Order: sequence, then structure tokens, then C-alpha cells
Amino acid sequence: MAVAGQTFGIVGALAAFPRRLAAREVERQLGHLRRGITRQTSHLVFGRSLLSKASEAEIEARFDAEMGQNRRPLSENGFLRLLGLMTAPEASALSRQSLLDQSRLAARTFDLLSLFDAFEHDSEPFSFRDLILARKYAGLIDSGATWSTIARSVHRSGSVAALTALSLHHERSDAIYVRRAEGLSELDGQLLFDLGAPDDAELEDLFARAEVAEEEGLCDEAAALYQRCLAIDPTDSVAAFNRANCLKAAGRQVEAAHDYIRALKLDPSFVEAWFNLAGLMSERGRVDIARRHLQKAIEFDGNYADAIFNLAKLEFDADNLGEARRWWRRYLELDKDSEWARAAERGVQFVDLHLLPRTAG
Repeated sequence: MAVAGQTFGIVGALAAFPRRLAAREVERQLGHLRRGITRQTSHLVFGRSLLSKASEAEIEARFDAEMGQNRRPLSENGFLRLLGLMTAPEASALSRQSLLDQSRLAARTFDLLSLFDAFEHDSEPFSFRDLILARKYAGLIDSGATWSTIARSVHRSGSVAALTALSLHHERSDAIYVRRAEGLSELDGQLLFDLGAPDDAELEDLFARAEVAEEEGLCDEAAALYQRCLAIDPTDSVAAFNRANCLKAAGRQVEAAHDYIRALKLDPSFVEAWFNLAGLMSERGRVDIARRHLQKAIEFDGNYADAIFNLAKLEFDADNLGEARRWWRRYLELDKDSEWARAAERGVQFVDLHLLPRTAG
């Protein structure tokens, strides 16, 4: 199964399908759906509501950042097709490159439009209707339209494929129009598969506000907003984790520990939660518990360099020099050039100097 073992994140509320139903289907297929991004996120779904919540530059920056992390971006329709909840229209054998060559649409523009389902298909092979749409979009961009203007407008027609028979125009406004016999008119109609529930939009808005408050260092405000998210969706492990981070930053350690544990009860494989809870336990002098939490993080993610380094340091401070050396050596397999790598090298050298005399004796 394509979904089994994969972790999905969503940016922006879904317009085509309620998030709670998507989460239920992902879990049924043995995958995981989380709000926000974690180390284990393998696929990132870009919800179409993002077009009304974020600027074009913000969306592009997010897209570039996630591509840099080798996460697979998915459109809403691509997500539904991967889940088997939507079938792809009949396709021809057009490759992405062939479509680009014949339409003269810029590759980056094509990828961003595809991300918001401006074509019949979200991936290869593409259809002849996709080529017609690409040519129309290229003409609109030549007339001054932006990709985001096109993406926001196309779903108002009810069916993207129906646009192939229309004459599309861009005026000096943030919208695309169709030319009919009686003149220009807007692309009217509801969004395709507009089944979203009010709670979905409210939750996405709350979560976004909480993230902004957290980034601005408004820890108590962010924690309160994340708590409101959890009141709507008590199963959201990322909201619990983020709230714990805010509480920790605000000096509310007992509450922070409670929410880290809450996140782990919801998602036992949440490696960042194991790691951060270990740090909190270490700060409180509970070394044995911190050690177990770091080991748990590494058990779920054997390449989690930060957890490996911290475990080495914890073992060193506990005078378990052999274990410290073992974990520092493992860290150096993952990182050879950073300041932390140099610290690990010094740690290994220190342990060697102190263990060799004991061995010789």
C-alpha cells in the first residue's frame, strides 16, 4: 500500500475533503496524518485554502523549503488519488517535459499550478486537455496574470476540464474572466467537492495564529491558542507538542512535561517529543528517565543526530565513558564537519586517553 508507513502533513485547510475524514482514511491504510511538519513527514499536502491565507511569495518559499527537505508535495486531488478516494481522468501519454515544451509554460509555474489542481492530472502522464490548459495559462501569464491568480480563479468554474472550452482573459484585477457573447464575466460556481466543515477552517486558522505567536516569542498566547486547537481536535499530537514547547519556553515545566507525554500518547513514534521531553527531564536532574527517552527517540529514528549527541553527552556526564564514546562515534558517522562534530571528536579523544591506561592496567 502506498500510504502504509508514510507520514503526511497538511499546509492550509483542505477544500476538497474534510481533514478529519482524510485522517481516518490515512490511519485505516496504516499511515499517519499530522497537522504541521515533523522529521518523519514524508508527504506534504498543500490545501487550496492556503491560496486565500498566504501570499504568493509565502507559498513559494514554503514549497521551496519542503522540496529542499526531499518531502513529496501533493495537491489535494493528488492526496485523494493516493488514498484511492478519487480516480484520475483518462490520460494520454504526455510527459511533463513534453507538456512544458508544447505550452511554453515555465516549469516552476507549472509545478505551482499543479500543486493547486489547476490541471486535470496532478502527475504524469498528462492529457491533451492538460496541454490546452497549460497553453491558456501561459497566455494569461503573458498578459500579466500570476500563477496564484490563476490558481485562485480556476476552481470557480466547477470543473477545471471545462475551462478548455472557454476563452480566458486577465484584466487589471486579481481574477481570471471568461469572454462570452455578452462580454466578460467571472468564473462563477462553488469550489470543486466543497465538503469542508466549519471546524476544519476554524482549526487551521487557530493553528496558524498559534504558530505565528510562537515564532514571535509570545509563548503564553501561543500555548493558549494551541489549547484551543486541542479542544477542537483532542487527537492532534503536533498541537500538544507545540504547546509543550511554548510552556517550556515560558518556564512552565510541569505543564510542558504533561503535554509532551500527551503528544506521545497520541503518537508513540513522535521522535521530537521524545527528544524534547528528554531534555526537560535532564534539566530537572532525572537522568535515567532522560536516557530512556533519548534511546526511544533513536529507536524510532536511528539517524536522529541531535538525540545521539545528547545521549553521548548524558553518558559522559554520568561517567559512562564507554557508552559515551560509542554514541559519539555514531554521531560522527552522521556529521563530520560541524562544530558539534568537532566536540564529538574531542569527546572520543578524551575517552580514549582515559580508558587506555585502565585497559593497560
